[in-house]
Amino acid sequence: MSTGDDPRWWRSAVIYQIYPRSFADGNGDGIGDIAGIRERLAHLSDLGVDALWLSPWYPSPMADAGYDVADHRDIDPVFGTLAEAEELIAQAHRSGLRIIVDLVPNHCSDAHPWFQAALAGGPDAPERELFWFRPGRGPDGAEKPTDWVSPFGGDTWTRTTNPDGTPGDWYLHLFAPQQPDFNWDHPRVRAEFEDILRFWLDRSVDGIRIDSAAMLAKDPALPEATPDGPSPFVDVDAVHEIYRSWRRIVEQYPGGRALIGEVWLPDHQRFANYLRPDELHAAFNFDFLGCAWEASALRACVDATLAAHAPVDAPATWVLSNHDVTRHVTRYGRADTTFSFAAKREGVPSDLELGTRRARAAALLSLSLPGAAYVYQGEELGLWEVEDIPPELRQDPMFVRSGGVDPGRDGCRVPLPWSGDAPPFGFSPDDATAPPWLPQPADWKDRTARTQTGDDHSMLELYRAALAIRRRHPALGDGAMTWLPAPDGVLAFHRPPGFTCLVNLSATAVPLPPHAERLLASGPLDDERLPPDTAVWLRTTEPTPTPDATATGAEPAPA
Repeated sequence: MSTGDDPRWWRSAVIYQIYPRSFADGNGDGIGDIAGIRERLAHLSDLGVDALWLSPWYPSPMADAGYDVADHRDIDPVFGTLAEAEELIAQAHRSGLRIIVDLVPNHCSDAHPWFQAALAGGPDAPERELFWFRPGRGPDGAEKPTDWVSPFGGDTWTRTTNPDGTPGDWYLHLFAPQQPDFNWDHPRVRAEFEDILRFWLDRSVDGIRIDSAAMLAKDPALPEATPDGPSPFVDVDAVHEIYRSWRRIVEQYPGGRALIGEVWLPDHQRFANYLRPDELHAAFNFDFLGCAWEASALRACVDATLAAHAPVDAPATWVLSNHDVTRHVTRYGRADTTFSFAAKREGVPSDLELGTRRARAAALLSLSLPGAAYVYQGEELGLWEVEDIPPELRQDPMFVRSGGVDPGRDGCRVPLPWSGDAPPFGFSPDDATAPPWLPQPADWKDRTARTQTGDDHSMLELYRAALAIRRRHPALGDGAMTWLPAPDGVLAFHRPPGFTCLVNLSATAVPLPPHAERLLASGPLDDERLPPDTAVWLRTTEPTPTPDATATGAEPAPA
């Protein structure tokens, strides 16, 4: 349903993620920018999304694609100016689009003024208290303070050199060495980020996406991480008071501003703690993103997701891809359709035709489940993961720090194809002075937005049609759902009033249930039968309840 002027828009919204570096290049330097985004707002309005989430656009040395922030209150010159950002927000609002900005509170850039002062001032610099500086172990302090392992691979501590040239203390960086972690036990850090929140809320942003949201608080004793014990740096209980303070700030602003957390946690109850009524409004559902293309696994994931959100009355979110993961067209074309950071499979064969067919069905599934949905840029074009980027052009620190063992995330960050028959496919203007910052596949000539526009069989027109139905149908967005009886390998559920979704993940076609109208299908139907790897939306009457069946959501299951 349309989110319109609803102050609880975030419960039902379809949110489009823009990775600014790769969305559209307005000035011809080969890097996407705010000017390019403004030029392509009509694409997003026509697509039918409700909000735009912008990955970091702040001043940064770009050691980690902008997630190493040097100043949270300005715009990096490669993307534009603060005035341009303010005009983008206003222009988006005039187009009926809300804006969500990305906040990175766990760490900053090593070029941040605070960290530079901490280094320059030596061991007694007061700014060191704003980070995690510690002496090393061993008689000469040459051993790192802990053996914590980075999510990027490698060490989490780097030793400094004192102003007099002698070896100094070590500082903590859960990610790259250029990303020192803030000490959130210090009141100055908390006050700084509360002020940053107000800075962007004062500029009328509608939401804040919080990077690495579960990692801000650390156990101050810095114990070693153990396989069976609680992590000393992920999901430490002290993190929740931070978000309670942020929620109090957000609620001082009109219009329904939202806090949205990037929370990777295997424990559903611990995950739900972030969504209590006085903390975050929503969080990303990574279980669904990484789930296998298999009916029982997907149903179990949906059930677990809705069950975790229900006690805290928070909306679920449904995500298929983002800037950190292998694009799902490629994942769904492999024998193993799951995703995990620990087992990226670049170079493993993928049937892109099969992956595309499944991605079309997955789009209808994700857009019809209860709650909010996210669309990663290029997902609506059916783009696949680019896996043949030359090593010398790769920029992701995950690739560099692993010595090339981990392919990194550049393959899902390749600039978008807009028009034309050859790179840069309209990503940059005709008089561009540089090629796109990552090379585009020549085969993307069939995936440009212009080529797909008006083609009823294209991925782009499927998304446009699905989002148009979602906006006008009262059953879609937030609300209840009920599983329907279905053959093995088939997902079927009802959303009141009068909506049914079927997704066939089996190897054989299955008959459609009684219905009044076919609203949309992800692929051709075989008369009244739904082929494999295909989804359909139907207008149906309300199901008849039976008391003994299993239900998901607020309704009893049908006969």
